[in-house]
Amino acid sequence: MGVQFDRPWLLLLLVPLIVFAIYAFRGSFRISKFRHRLAATFRTFALLLLVLLIAGIQIYSVERHHEVVYAVDRSSSNEANNQDRTWISSSLAQKSSEDQFSVISFGRNASVEQTWDTQPTLGSLDSSVDADYTNIERALQLASGMFKSGDSRIVLLSDGNENIGQVEDTGRLLRNRGIKIDVLEKHNNTKRDTAIDSLNLPGKLYVGESFTVEARLTSTFSGTGEITLYEDRVEIGKQTVRIEKGENSVLLQGLAKSPGLHRYRAELNMPGDEQSANNAAFAFTRVSGNPSVLVVEGKPNTSANITNALNAGLIDTTVIVPGQLPSEIADYAKYDSVIFNNVSGDSLGQSKMETIETAVRSYGIGFMMSGGDQSFGLGGYFDTPIEQALPVSMELEGKREVPELGLILVIDRSGSMSGSKIELSKEAAMRTVELMRSKDTVGVVAFDDTPWWVVEPQKLTDKEAVLDQIQSIPSAGGTNIYPAMASAAEAIQKIKAQRKHIILMTDGQSAGGGSYEELLNTLAQNKVTVSSVAVGSDADRGLLQMVANLGKGRFYDVQDETTLPAIFSREAVLLARTYVVDKPFTPALASPGDWASLFAKGVPNLNGYIATTAKPSAQTALVSPEPDPVLVRWQYGSGRSVAWTSDLTGEWSKSWVSWDEFANTLTQMVKWTFPQFSASPYVIETSRAENGTELVVTATDSPSNSQPDELIASIGGGDNDETRQSVSLVQTSPGRYTGILPILEPGAYLLNLASPDEENVAVTETAKEPAAPVAVGTGLVIPYSPEYEIDLNQSEGKSRLAELANLTGGRVLSWDDPAAVYAQPAAPHKQMQDWTSLLLAMVLVLWIADIAIRRLAFPWERLAAWAAAPLAAMRRRSSGDASDAAASTEASVLARLSTAKRRSVTFRGGEKSAAEELAAPPKGAAGKSATQPSPRAEGGELKSSQTGIANAAARLRAERESGGASQPRAASEETRGSASSGEPISPEKPASAKPPEPGGSAMERLLAAKKRGGKS
Repeated sequence: MGVQFDRPWLLLLLVPLIVFAIYAFRGSFRISKFRHRLAATFRTFALLLLVLLIAGIQIYSVERHHEVVYAVDRSSSNEANNQDRTWISSSLAQKSSEDQFSVISFGRNASVEQTWDTQPTLGSLDSSVDADYTNIERALQLASGMFKSGDSRIVLLSDGNENIGQVEDTGRLLRNRGIKIDVLEKHNNTKRDTAIDSLNLPGKLYVGESFTVEARLTSTFSGTGEITLYEDRVEIGKQTVRIEKGENSVLLQGLAKSPGLHRYRAELNMPGDEQSANNAAFAFTRVSGNPSVLVVEGKPNTSANITNALNAGLIDTTVIVPGQLPSEIADYAKYDSVIFNNVSGDSLGQSKMETIETAVRSYGIGFMMSGGDQSFGLGGYFDTPIEQALPVSMELEGKREVPELGLILVIDRSGSMSGSKIELSKEAAMRTVELMRSKDTVGVVAFDDTPWWVVEPQKLTDKEAVLDQIQSIPSAGGTNIYPAMASAAEAIQKIKAQRKHIILMTDGQSAGGGSYEELLNTLAQNKVTVSSVAVGSDADRGLLQMVANLGKGRFYDVQDETTLPAIFSREAVLLARTYVVDKPFTPALASPGDWASLFAKGVPNLNGYIATTAKPSAQTALVSPEPDPVLVRWQYGSGRSVAWTSDLTGEWSKSWVSWDEFANTLTQMVKWTFPQFSASPYVIETSRAENGTELVVTATDSPSNSQPDELIASIGGGDNDETRQSVSLVQTSPGRYTGILPILEPGAYLLNLASPDEENVAVTETAKEPAAPVAVGTGLVIPYSPEYEIDLNQSEGKSRLAELANLTGGRVLSWDDPAAVYAQPAAPHKQMQDWTSLLLAMVLVLWIADIAIRRLAFPWERLAAWAAAPLAAMRRRSSGDASDAAASTEASVLARLSTAKRRSVTFRGGEKSAAEELAAPPKGAAGKSATQPSPRAEGGELKSSQTGIANAAARLRAERESGGASQPRAASEETRGSASSGEPISPEKPASAKPPEPGGSAMERLLAAKKRGGKS
């Protein structure tokens, strides 16, 4: 045990404390002396403890034992095996019982396998770590934080090939803490492995240009393999190559066929290769040439006017049907814009809509929608991602009188509808309700074996309540269509509305029959129309087609249930029949901006359009007399979109498509949507980080105030399109932005940079032309993990381990000598003990005791005497002779008092005899005085007796104050009792032989004896 102080100079406070203690003990007494000194003692000790606490007192013990953390590298290049366990177990067998150890595993992250233990038993090495990277720094940080006390040492089992972190920096910190690192190099078992290290090709190409792709390879053996080259996941070449052991270079040929950003992937197939994770490499390039536009036509062969006009403007076009739309965002990178030519939303599906919206918002791809009987509101685009990207809304916000509507939804809720089907059905019903107005009547009947009215036919005065009821529809039971249809037919005939409609949706066969023809004829007579929706391949299409035909509605054959919301929305819009404005008019200029020159010579007539509502921040160039928007544009995120609410087939726009300026006008409209990317103003670099990939973007121009404080990087387009993510890049220095990308699979990704305002779809709120964003579209390559790289010489890791051991004062261990871990004696170390809380508690107790002694009226002397009684008894037993002497002293004092009394009596008796002899007084009246002593003689005797008694009492008080024993005092009292009775005390008859007189203290008995002597 030992004591040390953090601030020893503060012990100088003991000097004034000593002065205070002296003053406290010698000061004036306002209370008894005993209480005063006891309180001063407690106060002094409390202040002493406070001084020790202020000086930082620490109590410690000196111990000698090892604390060892085994850090095992379990990355892909060093997976833990039995050799690791055997070596660690052998070293543990040599440790002492006091030595403690723990085990951690690490890869990209670190995890504790076994906490501190003194028993030499090793557990399993199976905790979850990311084996794709090696982060020795993270492992050392975790290990160093586990040490408690003792001779701290880390035993590192690794190959030293760190690819994340800076182990040297951590080594210096551990050295300063006195933690040593012993290293044990793990040797990789040489595999038959061939890897593609990199793929190189020109950064910019032109259409029709041939180019060379260089693939650099490394192999641990010789052989013949095959390399395949892919462009945007399409195979464009294959080549058989001879690969030698060591480094190789292979050249592949390619041809730039189409403009845009293209991704390339090279894959190697080598017989005998034992590692496949490093057999692919990635690259990208941008091919410049004629702009390319993807035209999606809702009806076949209706896009000739569009393609002819764009081709005349040197814009390449690709025409497809909705079913051919790409589902991955990377496939849109080859196009500058996408045009929807009268495309219905129910032919797309939710996923493709979301992909197009993301391509526009995050990657700057242009978008344009033209009108028709399947477009805008009639296409079911209400509340869809496409509507979000467009500058117009599908809702007609109180602009015209819409007839009163009555709609009943008949929805299959059988067990086969469970999962996404019933959820999408409920979403479709809710979206339909949201399109309707408070004066419309809506009912919802769900059916399985029997019909169930989820929402009784009612006015939409409380739309939220209706939506909540629809949301509660469960799925269960069988399928019986006719009872539900009959119940809906009966209910809708009671509804008073200008237009009535029923929508039937099911995914199965009806278990029961019924007279559908009679039922539908009755509905037709009451001007009720019926549409039907068949979901999936098990639906009774024949029955549903018949229902739609007899009900004079529409039949939808749905294979993708995500189109259900669009179908129901379209049915609600068609029921109103107010979206189509089919009367001739001449569009008027509103705020055309730079498009004003296109209409300087006038604007042709139009015969119809689809009514929409322009969004507040959109720029409306042409309007109808209502006024409804005809030509609208806006900036949406990084991209731009245009809405042309009339058609481009000639049905409503016959004068436009035959107009001399049509080709140029349409070309300028489409070109306005093209990506606004020029030469990249940024240099993009990546590096590996502990929790992802660090992205560094540096501006190529000189830093200026116009540069944003933050950039948003949108990453997507990998092999798994779900990897689309946005990352904020913070400006760490002028013109330099950094951020951490999430962990991505190896591949080539599309990268778009934009300011936060552009990412959040910030557009101008005025009617002026929106400003072009400063955005960058490029590619980003994430290579495979360096764990799978082939290191032919393996010297870098070995030297790194040796430097780490030398830096921290550790050792380079051997696989042949596991006992060396505990071979060196443990260095002595101090085990600190924190007594701060205990000392503070003692200060509090002493302080309270000090106050209690000074303020509370307790019999402190009696308490002290009671507490000292055991000590007095021990003192009497250990010093019996001294007690006897004290008793003898007290007895002698009492004997002298008795002798004085006898002399006084003798004196009074002698005086009386002399008087009688010399002069006998006359008898009679003087008889009384003849037997009494004279006053003077009596006064002298009394004075003498009082003096003796007073002296004896003084001696008794002195003996009592000096702590005399109680036994002698008792003997003295007995002696005084005998003396007062006038009996002589002799050695043969000790004073204690006569029992003491009862009652009173010793002083009281002395006074009583005096009075008796006076009377006698």
